[in-house]
Amino acid sequence: MQANPSEPLSTPVIAAALQVPERFAISLLDSCESTSTLLLERAQQGAASGSVVVCERQSAGRGRRGRVWLSAPGDSLTFSLLWRFPAGMPPPMGLSLAVGVATARALEEMGAAGVQLKWPNDVLADGAKVGGILVETVSEGGCHVAVIGLGLNIHLPREIADAVDIEAGALSSVMPYAPSRNLLLANLLKALAAMLDAFERSGFSVFAEAWQSRHAHAGQFVRILAEGVEPIEGRCIGVDRDGALLLDTVSGLRRIVSGDVSLRPA
Repeated sequence: MQANPSEPLSTPVIAAALQVPERFAISLLDSCESTSTLLLERAQQGAASGSVVVCERQSAGRGRRGRVWLSAPGDSLTFSLLWRFPAGMPPPMGLSLAVGVATARALEEMGAAGVQLKWPNDVLADGAKVGGILVETVSEGGCHVAVIGLGLNIHLPREIADAVDIEAGALSSVMPYAPSRNLLLANLLKALAAMLDAFERSGFSVFAEAWQSRHAHAGQFVRILAEGVEPIEGRCIGVDRDGALLLDTVSGLRRIVSGDVSLRPA
């Protein structure tokens, strides 16, 4: 049965679908500046690991490299998850790629076809961008705290498609039917929690193969762009155990950490 695209988000419905709702404290907001900005502020005030902020309308939703994340009420799902890693754990290198793997698995379990991952933070389906990931980390008393922001297009209104400079897509075009946002959020949170449990034990290395199997630019020639430096061109040969992109260039193997860079086809 097709879900109503404007189905309201409901904490009781999400909790029922989660099966382990006690792992999460979910705040549903009609509007806010940015779910990640708000959750970073709550983290400083002692918010618990597993805190989630979901918002219909973001006035300043953020993507990577200072970009604005555009979304439309009822046509998208935008949320952020706070996670506190154990004391003594090293910095969570490659976390954004592991989030991509968890997201892809959740979407695939719900019937999405052709899900791929673009290094380091984009979720693609049928070659078009359907979602973006923004991971921000801070340190508190020797512990690393991550705020994981995720935005997914359920439908793609024409005004948003016309406003972005990339090929954008929507889950409704690659799934048997437009998913219930409540069920989608619950499945994403379950997948993220399972991923984070494994990440705490072993880091990104246990997700490298799964990420590589969905790598949108595997074996392709690409250009890496960053402000103030010359572009780097090479052939994608994979990622290492820390999530860095490995490029075969004319000057040899180059290791590219995500930082503030952008990947484009060469």
